[in-house]
Amino acid sequence: MKEAFNMVHIDHAGKKELSPTERFGKAHAKKALAYHSSFPEYQETPLSDLGNLAGYLGVESLCVKDESYRFGLNAFKVLGGSYCIGNYIAERLLGDISEFPFDRLISREIREKLGEITFVTATDGNHGRGIAWTANRLGQKSVVFMPKGSAVERLRNIQALGSEASITEMNYDDAVRHANECAKKYGWIMVQDTAWEGYEKIPGWIMEGYTTMALEAVRQMKDRKPTHIFLQAGVGAMAGAVTGFFSDYYKEERPIITIVEPDKADCIYRSAKANDGKPRFVSGDMNTIMAGLACGEPCTIGWEILKDHADYFISMPDYAAAKGMRILGNPLDGDARVISGESGAVTTGFVAEVMTNPNLRGFREELKLDASSRILCFSTEGDTDRDNYRKIVWDGLFPSFS
Repeated sequence: MKEAFNMVHIDHAGKKELSPTERFGKAHAKKALAYHSSFPEYQETPLSDLGNLAGYLGVESLCVKDESYRFGLNAFKVLGGSYCIGNYIAERLLGDISEFPFDRLISREIREKLGEITFVTATDGNHGRGIAWTANRLGQKSVVFMPKGSAVERLRNIQALGSEASITEMNYDDAVRHANECAKKYGWIMVQDTAWEGYEKIPGWIMEGYTTMALEAVRQMKDRKPTHIFLQAGVGAMAGAVTGFFSDYYKEERPIITIVEPDKADCIYRSAKANDGKPRFVSGDMNTIMAGLACGEPCTIGWEILKDHADYFISMPDYAAAKGMRILGNPLDGDARVISGESGAVTTGFVAEVMTNPNLRGFREELKLDASSRILCFSTEGDTDRDNYRKIVWDGLFPSFS
């Protein structure tokens, strides 16, 4: 099958009832940021203003939020994992998370009240590492199931944090189901960013945690409002949360929000294309280099936000993500270097391709990308699989499928 870029537009004009975004708005994001700030390892991640790249691409500005610096874990996912665990503990102790900063969570008083808890999840790597790190920091246990094809480096990073982690023979969505079955069987706590009917509280907390990086970004941009925001989607939890934040923050002046996915795992794009408000699934192995986005079943909470507040939905081939990795890792003189993995670089790769590929001129015009465009992207991970990163950036290979 010939690789191609595909785009769907959802027009929200005239819609009377839209999914509420307050849960992911500024007030809740400030609470999430306060919680994360209580951890000794907290530092605001950089917002790289790639002015020379912007000039080369023919836009006014291009800023990339570099999450490779997050808590020393090389990815943003820990924001959701730590926040959901904090909320779970707070609720179990009949309190609010604002009452449970890090110092209190690790206190003898809290540990004696809680006893030992095991948190279980399924992950390609980054989410599981965040869960393992948080459980380790709080003196609890974690079990992590990884889908087939997961990088051994990512597995070892999780195991190094004391987690009982393993690579299964299942795809991501089946690994999620297996983790959920184990939670029921052993009394573990399922901590997953994939929501479904009857399982929405914890995924909602995870999504709220992700808004920390969105709030940091608007503070770093100060009075510079983006005209375009590009977000990558796996299950759509991060994309939904950040879309909800910016929709609530800017309201009627919301920037154009575009969701980007690999064409081998484009469940959000397919859901938008169906245009009936219902989520669509992708099954099978989903052989994309973007391991963190190889998800076939949308998060129900995320999809509800995206269908009512995101504007464009893109399905694109792997080579554009690889191009984004090379561009960010080999900057023009004067621009900051951003080490971005396959799932982190996908939005920058798409922007670069759409601004330079004459065959995508129609996309460029439809998205209203021009010399006045101020673009914001989120590089959600660094080189979390360094072997694959080097093969893609150094050798021009797609190591998993070449």
